[in-house]
Amino acid sequence: MNDCNFKEYQLSVELLKAISLLNFASPTEVQSQVIPAILAQKDIIVKSQTGSGKTAAFGIPICELVDWDQNKPQALVLTPTRELAVQVRED
Repeated sequence: MNDCNFKEYQLSVELLKAISLLNFASPTEVQSQVIPAILAQKDIIVKSQTGSGKTAAFGIPICELVDWDQNKPQALVLTPTRELAVQVRED
């Protein structure tokens, strides 16, 4: 963890509430690097240890950027295995 807070990313009130309900206090190292990049709409590739917070690292900014009124794909998440794809879907 670091001294950063999710509020520093200027996320919507609804998303900050959801993050709080998940008991996320502050971003992990990978999240603090990935969230700003995705919010800036950059394409990224992330490699990090299991349990480091990768799913939330891309999930949080994707939820912020998606236009929920559009009924079409707006983000693509690739995983190297089916098992990981299932895990990401469940998270």
